[in-house]
Amino acid sequence: MPVFDHLGVSVDDLPTAIAQFDPVMTALGFTRYDADNGVSWHTEGETEFILLPASQPGTGPHRHGRVGWQHLAFAVDSRAEVDRLHEIAVDAGWSVVRAPKLYPRFNDRYYAAFLEDANGIRIEFMHNPGPEPAPED
Repeated sequence: MPVFDHLGVSVDDLPTAIAQFDPVMTALGFTRYDADNGVSWHTEGETEFILLPASQPGTGPHRHGRVGWQHLAFAVDSRAEVDRLHEIAVDAGWSVVRAPKLYPRFNDRYYAAFLEDANGIRIEFMHNPGPEPAPED
């Protein structure tokens, strides 16, 4: 059973959010489902990511660092996949917060990119194979 079943995010401009999220979610292997008042992406019927219009239009964008959403990290299998997803997001209109690079403050091999959409929603693509194993004597 997955730890998270679903995550819902409210956005000011649903069509723009869909245009930005759809290429990313599709590239991550999610399948899109449209509904009357929103859209969702699923993986094998387990994890679901949902976009809904804000109940109070014009209240965005979200401001990073305030109470609420900080960012959602997508773990991927390689640095090349971080780079590929970063480019897909940029092509879909996401703003680069931090380009792909190593983050040695986490460990020597933590490689990630951070992006933000038009609603101020941040995501991270990260590859974290863990620290190098210590050499055996």
